[in-house]
Amino acid sequence: MRPIKPNRLFPGDTVAIVSPSWGGPSTYPWVYKKGIQNLQNLGLKIKEYPTARADTDYIYNNPQVRAKDINDAFADKEVKAIITTIGGDDSIRILPFLDKEMALNNPKILMGYSDTTTVTTFYNYFGLVTFSGPSVMAGFSQMESLGDQFQQHIKDFLFGNTTNYTYRSFPFYSEGYPDFEKKENSGKIKNKKQPNGWHWLQGRGVVHGNLFGGCIEVLEFLKGTSFWFPSNFFKEKIFFLETSEEKPSISQVKYMLRNYGIQGVLDKISAILFGRARDYSDDEKKLLDDTILKIIKQEFGNKNVTIVTNMDFGHTDPQFILPLGIKAELDNNKQTFKLNESIFR
Repeated sequence: MRPIKPNRLFPGDTVAIVSPSWGGPSTYPWVYKKGIQNLQNLGLKIKEYPTARADTDYIYNNPQVRAKDINDAFADKEVKAIITTIGGDDSIRILPFLDKEMALNNPKILMGYSDTTTVTTFYNYFGLVTFSGPSVMAGFSQMESLGDQFQQHIKDFLFGNTTNYTYRSFPFYSEGYPDFEKKENSGKIKNKKQPNGWHWLQGRGVVHGNLFGGCIEVLEFLKGTSFWFPSNFFKEKIFFLETSEEKPSISQVKYMLRNYGIQGVLDKISAILFGRARDYSDDEKKLLDDTILKIIKQEFGNKNVTIVTNMDFGHTDPQFILPLGIKAELDNNKQTFKLNESIFR
């Protein structure tokens, strides 16, 4: 299937803001406001849909309204991109109400991460290029604190049309944010930490595939439902996974990976990437690496699948924007990761 690509943005374009999951802006409006201001500072116009600032109880009780906002944003000729406010834990409830034909006939940037994984993977399964990346309250709100390289990364992926984009690790990372309850913390990050590089656990030569993935726990919500993906869909995918702020145990990750093995997914992918595991100690990260390698290589005999962990995406900041459905390349010898085609039309 040829990917259905959106157009890139230009200064002055309008971005729709929606809440497909938790109504965070109504709880911490100052954090949300900072994210909106930073989007406006990029030269973008903001169009808030009804769920953007809606009360958390209203959001929870009305999954159809959340889906309607997304459907309406895709239908809206003024809107050029859709960005989610924050994650949550129940966006799976909106999937039955999404109008996929509306999105496929009006492709535009759709970006979020964490619980938004249900939405980005839903549309990508049908061919639309979607984006795993920062949300308004978690990423854009803190953009000024996350360094020049991250800000340029945002501009490259929203306004650029670069082919053969090479990902480069950020010079620092942080885990979580200072207490959202305190208004003075808006836009701030926790203590900066020094990264120790990506962990290339297995693989040789150069491998290619189309990017696909998201939050590993959220993908578990989809398994066993009509919204899960047949194993053949994973053929030659570069499958990326990341763990949330809830810090699943290493045993839980083991069981999740083992499930992919039983489905035959690990036999079909060309590579698997893991984002930096949030709130894991160095010893836990080492045990996580050992567990990932044991499941994939030893239990299921996949000795040729490239495995890279501790990468700059997911629930630590700053995070990469990863376009689902776009061809990418991993060079095990040079230890590089890049895109092999244009993101946009």
